[in-house]
Amino acid sequence: MSISNKLKIFNDPIYGFIRIPDALIFSLIADPYFQRLRRISQMGLSYLVYPGAHHTRFHHALGSMHLMQEAIQLLRFKGIEITEEEAKGLLCAILLHDIGHGPFSHAMEHSLVEGIKHEEISHIFMEVLNHKFNGSLTLGIEIFKGTYRKKFLNQLVSSQLDMDRLDYLKRDSFYTGVAEGNINAERLITMLNVVDGELVVEEKGIYSVEKFLMARRFMYWQVYLHKTGLVAEQLLIRTLQRAKELVEMNFELACSRPLMFFLKTKIDKLNFNKEVLDHFANLDDTDNLAAIKQWQHSSDFVLSKLCGMILNRRLLNIKLRNKPEKDGRFETLFENFMVKYKLSEEETSYFVFRGIIENKAYNRLSQNINILRSNGKLLDVANASDHFNLTALSETVTKYYICYPKDDL
Repeated sequence: MSISNKLKIFNDPIYGFIRIPDALIFSLIADPYFQRLRRISQMGLSYLVYPGAHHTRFHHALGSMHLMQEAIQLLRFKGIEITEEEAKGLLCAILLHDIGHGPFSHAMEHSLVEGIKHEEISHIFMEVLNHKFNGSLTLGIEIFKGTYRKKFLNQLVSSQLDMDRLDYLKRDSFYTGVAEGNINAERLITMLNVVDGELVVEEKGIYSVEKFLMARRFMYWQVYLHKTGLVAEQLLIRTLQRAKELVEMNFELACSRPLMFFLKTKIDKLNFNKEVLDHFANLDDTDNLAAIKQWQHSSDFVLSKLCGMILNRRLLNIKLRNKPEKDGRFETLFENFMVKYKLSEEETSYFVFRGIIENKAYNRLSQNINILRSNGKLLDVANASDHFNLTALSETVTKYYICYPKDDL
């Protein structure tokens, strides 16, 4: 496929003007696969909690690419060798890192496809685009997969201090209005360096890293795992699961052709081929919303009530606890609802359910953040910091929730 020779500037509310530095990058952005990200929300149904959170994966991909340009320039200034081909590969990898997200971002992974993560779908998209652009993405794919010889290039794309995280924390903070998540991405990038082929942070940047980790913890519990957003996502997942179940029983449902394909077909890692990818590429938030608007009038009690809850924001009650409930309350709620509406146990489980959420702000066992001391030694940020909370951030926090309807559906 021919590559466009146009160069363009995007105006971004976070960084101002974002420059598209390369004809290949411009052509990737112009490709229908990438343009689809304009119709995939970055934060799923979080707008039901934070009304401003309507930004898209398209915004995020461009912002991450902008930060990658800054990181490349900074590391080169510090004498780190990054060739033109490697720089182009980095920009391709970060630009396409989220291209595999389905409608409402993470909800798709738990309902319409099974056992395949969005990162794996992103890789499939990249391979198809690589063929389309005559092998121009080969190096970018190696960097994305972590198989390229320079490890720090992959760490810029996917690690605990990568351009992906720097952008989504800053961007999501901006659009939700949650100021505590607003990190200084430029300062963090300025403090980056490379030692023995791995990405490190210079010692004078340790307080910026502390702020970054604290902001990430805050954003997860206050925004990404907010109980209202959590129950809304669970309702969406259950809506799609119920629709799939009804289609299997030959119940007539109206929806778009791409969505119907996934409702009728069991898709997993083994059969996710080019044909499935083409259907996936035609699927976005609008398919789900249009279907939910129609399904709210369905003769199926479960499906219609689930859809009405999402559309009208009449969500389930949700209770979070630090320990599993043992007082039998869940069983009582389940039984009462089942009897009241004369439902089966399976039907009741769509409305009364429980689960677990976990979060770890910093994982010391996986690509830890190393601080470069002034004496040249490397030290894990949790050990280098004098912040009393930082070690606690590497502990997994687990919370237990139960969801159940309000008094009247």
